[in-house]
Amino acid sequence: MSAIATGAEGFLHRFDGLRQRLPGARLAWVQALREAAAESFRAQGFPTRRLEAWKYTDLRLVADAGFEEALSVVDAEFALPPAHSRWRAVFQDGRLREDLSTLEEAPFAAASLAAGLSTLEGRLGALARPAEQALVALNTALFEDGLVVTVPAGVAGGVLELVSLASPGERPAAFHPRHLIRLEAGASLTLIETATGPAGTRYLHNPVYEIELAEGATLTHARLQQEGSAAFQLGTAYARVAAGATYDNFTLNAGGKLVRNEIHVVLEGPKAACHMNGAQLLRDGQHADTTTVLDHAAPDCASRQTYKTVLSGRSRGVFQGKIHVHQVAQRTDGYQMNQALLLSPEAEIDSKPQLEIYADDVKCSHGATVGEIDADQLFYLRARGIPEAQARSMLVEAFLTEAVEGVQDAVAREALQAAVTGWWEKAA
Repeated sequence: MSAIATGAEGFLHRFDGLRQRLPGARLAWVQALREAAAESFRAQGFPTRRLEAWKYTDLRLVADAGFEEALSVVDAEFALPPAHSRWRAVFQDGRLREDLSTLEEAPFAAASLAAGLSTLEGRLGALARPAEQALVALNTALFEDGLVVTVPAGVAGGVLELVSLASPGERPAAFHPRHLIRLEAGASLTLIETATGPAGTRYLHNPVYEIELAEGATLTHARLQQEGSAAFQLGTAYARVAAGATYDNFTLNAGGKLVRNEIHVVLEGPKAACHMNGAQLLRDGQHADTTTVLDHAAPDCASRQTYKTVLSGRSRGVFQGKIHVHQVAQRTDGYQMNQALLLSPEAEIDSKPQLEIYADDVKCSHGATVGEIDADQLFYLRARGIPEAQARSMLVEAFLTEAVEGVQDAVAREALQAAVTGWWEKAA
């Protein structure tokens, strides 16, 4: 096995060498899951721009990087993000760091996936589709750990933090955490994720989330992606939302060199709801892609999507959003909006909103706008003695406020707002 093997074959060689060392090696069902995923990845390879879903995002930088799996935890000092809760799960290079985590006496069950694999047959892989998505296949073949969360029926779980840290190092490393979140009937939880890493260190963070919300459950899922400047993050989330349940997702992309955030949500019970909002704050040289697929598969469901992108320098943003309304999904109420603010003539945004409707009684709309900072508003602030950098920062922050204010949970909203405040002044 070559340490510098690249492309799909490089990852497949590492899988061949690691299969007996990966968690669950003695569990037949886990091995079968990994083997099938490896074969799917072998057949698909890395997605290319010839695929419609990847038309605007080129993964050649990732495929050619020659990543190695992080086989041991590097002994490094970390500055943990500010705490938003007493309950926190900290992962380093995709593995749970129990010494940095605080999960005792929580009103929910939260534990290492690797430690509890023998109890997860039928749950692990229930929502993910590795046969259709190459990066999910790669994760399924090579995952080493993740967080398994279960909130019992009727329990208000409060706030849980999930922190992902990447180790500094000269050799590019890849890690593929698998997170399973289940809320039973009437339960609630706020999950705040933060992903960070050292500037200049090249690594691949390829997480997959499988989220199940039972009848009447509510999950607020806030994701702060603040990876290192040379990092790649390619995340895929699946959520299944039962009758009367609500999935409230907000993703802030502010770090990384190349990032793709892909979300698949199925509203499978009447009066289920989904809010998928987000912001992308891109500096020179960054590429961020948000792709959403929302299936309205039951009647009387509502969905709202508002994504905003701010681009400076030679950066590129992508938004692809598809709403699929099945024939049974009468009285669907779906809304989707993507807005971009260009701060540089060299910045680029690609927007592709889609509606696919097979029901008759629906209220669905989508739209996209692209513009620059309003010169009159900038002049108004400058005329009142506000320096240009601060004035631009105020206008950028105001542009983003609508998306952030859509987050219902106050703790999550404050964490996101803190990351947005003053971004332009820091980026300028």
